[in-house]
Amino acid sequence: MRTKAPAKRRPAARKPTKKIGTARKKSAAPRRATRAKQPVTTTKPQPASAALLIPHPSALIPELPAVPSGRQDKPPAILLMGPTASGKTAVAARLVEALPCEIISVDSAQIYKGMNIGTAKPDAELLRRAPHHLLDVIEPHETYSAARFRDDALALMREITERDHIPLLVGGTMMYFQALTEGLNDLPEADPMIRMMIDTMADEQGWPAVHARLARVDPETAARLEPNDQQRVQRALEIYLITNQPMSKLLAKPKYVYFPYTPIRISLVPTDREVLHMRIAERFDAMLKAGLVREVKGLRDEYGLETSMPSMRAVGYRQAWDHLEGRIDAAALREQGIAATRQLAKRQLTWLRSMRNVTEFDCLEENLGDLVLEYVRRELEAQLVGG
Repeated sequence: MRTKAPAKRRPAARKPTKKIGTARKKSAAPRRATRAKQPVTTTKPQPASAALLIPHPSALIPELPAVPSGRQDKPPAILLMGPTASGKTAVAARLVEALPCEIISVDSAQIYKGMNIGTAKPDAELLRRAPHHLLDVIEPHETYSAARFRDDALALMREITERDHIPLLVGGTMMYFQALTEGLNDLPEADPMIRMMIDTMADEQGWPAVHARLARVDPETAARLEPNDQQRVQRALEIYLITNQPMSKLLAKPKYVYFPYTPIRISLVPTDREVLHMRIAERFDAMLKAGLVREVKGLRDEYGLETSMPSMRAVGYRQAWDHLEGRIDAAALREQGIAATRQLAKRQLTWLRSMRNVTEFDCLEENLGDLVLEYVRRELEAQLVGG
């Protein structure tokens, strides 16, 4: 059953007066615990707003010694999700202005140093007003995983909560959100030699042939992947070659999750997909004008990058690389870059639709930031009253 996210204060069960978004509440399954912690990158914390009318989240942290009986409430965490070009950054900045929040970036491309234009990384002025954690964590020739993100994010969330602030996780990498809140399966680490073998196969036969081989050993996984989805096809076949088991079988194993927070899940989705597509085209044109091709050339020269590296598989960077190699002209670069970004947004929206306990807002609303802020305030107040 769907209800609309409110434009004005209202009881939770009452039908909305304005169509903004929907909320869906479903149960969650047990998940898996975390791995060992990795180093994290932080920025200067944002001070709490003196005008905030609700208590700090530390009021929800149970004091030691633990109460011998009864359930202890968990501190809040805000999860702000949405497809590319949905306005997540602007909404996050609005929340930071009004609430004692600290932003944790949930973006698998913004973790790379030097990849600024093509990832729409926040500029210096925005970072001054709303500092972000987990930006510029590694260099473009290095790798970063969902498991490491989970460890880094949980460590940061603990630090933020201990500062009497609220963790605000913002981004469009849905796999990271899932890993954080639902845990991880016991999948093997990447094997560079096996990946090189798969890349060689793809160079000689094409990715559809690699996908066909995956279909023979793991038909369930192959059925949900596009033949040219290089990164995911490679990972699925890599897992099979390492473990001699299909990835679908490993993913079916039960997981235990450690997530000691009460999440406020928000997704920004468009009521008109065509408007989102226009935004995507305008943003990619702005990236090209700002020097995306120059950025890719500089990174390639400085770090000795290859197309097989995860950083260069990011949307926009793949197409800019092909342009630098002379495989496509400027017009094709623009066309393919916009098309790839639209496909990314489609995957993100599909993932969002499958998530539970999410309140949806129309990302095309002019006063989106204020609407989300009002909703978050009510949710925080409700947690304190209900606790």
